[in-house]
Amino acid sequence: MRAIYSILLVAVALLATGLHWASFTYFKSQEIAKAEARLSLYRSTLESELRHFAHLPFLLSLDPMVVRALSDGSIEALDKRLARFAHSAGLDAIYLMNSDGLTIAASNAQSPRSFKGQNYSYRPYFQAAQRGELGEFYGIGATTGIPGYFYAMAVRRPQSDATGVVAIKIDLSRLQDDWQASGERIILANADGVVLLASEPSWRYKTLARLTATQRENIMQSRQFGNELLASLDWSPNTLQQAARIGDKELLYLSTSDLPNGWSLHFFVPDDPASTRAWLTTGTFLALVLLSFSAWQVSRLRRVRTALFASEREEAELRLANERLAVEIEERRTAERTLQKTQTELERAGRLAALGQLASSVTHELGQPIAAMRNQLAASEMTDGPTTLNEKMQGLVARMESITRQLKFFSRKGRDSFEVFDLKDAAQDALTLLEPSIHARAATIDVQGPEHALMLCANKLRIEQVLTNIVRNALDAVEEQDEKIVTITMGDTPETVWFEVADTGHGLGDHSLDDLREPFTTTRESGEGMGLGLTISAGIVSDHNGSITAKDRPDGGAAFRVSLPKNEAEI
Repeated sequence: MRAIYSILLVAVALLATGLHWASFTYFKSQEIAKAEARLSLYRSTLESELRHFAHLPFLLSLDPMVVRALSDGSIEALDKRLARFAHSAGLDAIYLMNSDGLTIAASNAQSPRSFKGQNYSYRPYFQAAQRGELGEFYGIGATTGIPGYFYAMAVRRPQSDATGVVAIKIDLSRLQDDWQASGERIILANADGVVLLASEPSWRYKTLARLTATQRENIMQSRQFGNELLASLDWSPNTLQQAARIGDKELLYLSTSDLPNGWSLHFFVPDDPASTRAWLTTGTFLALVLLSFSAWQVSRLRRVRTALFASEREEAELRLANERLAVEIEERRTAERTLQKTQTELERAGRLAALGQLASSVTHELGQPIAAMRNQLAASEMTDGPTTLNEKMQGLVARMESITRQLKFFSRKGRDSFEVFDLKDAAQDALTLLEPSIHARAATIDVQGPEHALMLCANKLRIEQVLTNIVRNALDAVEEQDEKIVTITMGDTPETVWFEVADTGHGLGDHSLDDLREPFTTTRESGEGMGLGLTISAGIVSDHNGSITAKDRPDGGAAFRVSLPKNEAEI
């Protein structure tokens, strides 16, 4: 009997080992699939950022004031004009160089670190522009010491050779800040394998592979990375198994080189979730084996006891078995309810993941046309000056960018910065934002709340977004009603702060809150909304560990109630 037990123990151990390996492989593939979607999003965002201003040097090269400055030396007015353009476009700098590479005009002419008077003929972007190409280059500023991405284009006078080069500098540090805020591990490297941007500051300006003498010489000549040592990054990739070691950390690893200039994007994610789920699966299997063995032992003992004891003992054991069966049935029912809830959440997560991929594709496809439209409008303003049509077109472009920013919500990840604020202030800011909509519908807003402040620690802008979305929905609901009243009630408990938005509109109808939380579900007429407001609001409330409920009011209309934790430990 002992030999049989030993054989069974070895068989269970082998099965558990095989199950752990198979489940880890499966869960790892799921994590890699999620990482591929995130990598695709980061790649499209980076590409959009790089190409956002690609047309601007060409437009600047046609600016009559830029061309005239090379001829008659009209520099002071050009400095101010370039400064205004750089500020409006959000650029780090715009500057004009003569044919020798000497900067004669710059948007930062009044800055202590002005480019004016500096010679950049050694920069590859200047040399490419002199050849008639669009110069592109990433490097640390020789004057400011601040890294950036440069575009340059030759400036030509009519019926003359190139007489100068106009260049712009783009600050990409915002991308790196977003990566750090997301908590994910990302590296952007150039064609030489030098890390340009990284979510970990210590990785920046390290090399993914040892540089050759020729590569180092080219970098030194262009002064691309200033005085950086360009030491090798302590990492070891394994592309076949999609894994890498950085320092003492083992991570899942994906990369893509489908970027301009031969750049590559490297994405690292921990395999802890896959490992944890694999251990849970293995533990569940072992628990089931143990339960099965225990049940077999109990059954065997029951048979022995049945043979030894009288019928009254048999009746007692049968009653005990029935009680155990009832407990097992209840546990199974509980497990089934838990499984059904988990499946529902997984389906919703899958739809949101698909929506995130769709949002990434849409924002990528619309980003460049919108950027081109904005640049064309900027060129029109430079040549013809501000016009009413130009201002209207700029408003339409801003509207399109606002829509794409709503879609980007579904690809965001990570906790935003929290701050302590009064919920009543956030409500007032939201109503100020919605003031045009309130006047357009001739609606009445009734705000009710206690005299004392309703303080909580949260992300104020995102809570304002929840208020704005829910109040805007209420305004839409009362638009066709005779009585147009929206009531905002606020209050608090020892642990939470809450607000409720009630309207005199058409109510929820046949829709539940779960229906309205689904993306692109809306009760408005076709073309009047995207159906994302409650989806976004529910996501924000969930990120803050809060709750949102909705119900029809007895006298007509609907009421939405949001409850948020105060987070008093952080106040």
